[in-house]
Amino acid sequence: MQLDLNLLTALDALLEEGSVAGAADRLHVTAPAMSRSLGRIRKATGDQILVRTGRHMTPTPRALAMRTEVHVLVQQAHQLLSARTDLDLAGLERVFTVRLHDALTTACGTALVAAVHRQAPKVRMRLTVEPGHDTPELRRGEVDVASSADPPPQPDIRHRLIGRDRIILAVRAGHPLTEGPMTVERYAAADHVTVSRRGSLRDRVDDVVAALGHERRVIVSAPATDTALQLARDADVVVTLPDAVTRSARDQLGLTTLPLPFDLPPVPLYLLWHQRYDDDPAHTWLLDLATRTLQGLFAAPEASGR
Repeated sequence: MQLDLNLLTALDALLEEGSVAGAADRLHVTAPAMSRSLGRIRKATGDQILVRTGRHMTPTPRALAMRTEVHVLVQQAHQLLSARTDLDLAGLERVFTVRLHDALTTACGTALVAAVHRQAPKVRMRLTVEPGHDTPELRRGEVDVASSADPPPQPDIRHRLIGRDRIILAVRAGHPLTEGPMTVERYAAADHVTVSRRGSLRDRVDDVVAALGHERRVIVSAPATDTALQLARDADVVVTLPDAVTRSARDQLGLTTLPLPFDLPPVPLYLLWHQRYDDDPAHTWLLDLATRTLQGLFAAPEASGR
């Protein structure tokens, strides 16, 4: 039997109005046409749906059981096929997954969740950790918005530049590097910590230092930025990291920051999303809210339009 989805609309109207005439008026069709639709619905479901009791029609138990589900299905179909309308944030019910670098989650994850909940109280969020390598989660729809230090190579992944962050070093108050001139030699000779979920004791800073004829003494790797910062406070190690996105955490730990004794290009921060969301007003709202929240970390943010 071929399914006629128009029957769902007719069934929804019949169950809401409780009469053939009322459903006909609601859908702007004639009463005989609606009566024929009811006959087809009865044949398709094997149920009377509405039975006459005196001057009125009463829904059968099966009709009562399916009423809510039928209404939801019709509303969902209407939303899928309707033109884009103004976004109702107060009534928006959706689960968003935002994948950020751990330092960004620490710096502004709370502010982002609070802003989302304030504007759209029915929205739920997942904050997940940015992986150490590229994944297809954006393409699969498992992640709605992600942060990255690099623009995506795939044409179907959109990107927005949020800002550029300079790299600095952080140490405990009274660390030997806080006294005297900062040189490449003194920097390299100090004990260092790297941030690596894979436990790597080397990162791009080592390549720069090696090009200058020196080798960093990295004694430990930390799985997350907040752990590295705590080590800098308690274990007398140097952590080299972005300034703006770690500023609040460093201040809370009472760390001292110093400029590097060599040049490193600023680290860009991008937000990424899949092109399937380009015409999704709810996703656009989330992306704009995340952009404003992250830009608050930068003194002079640079952002491109969507």
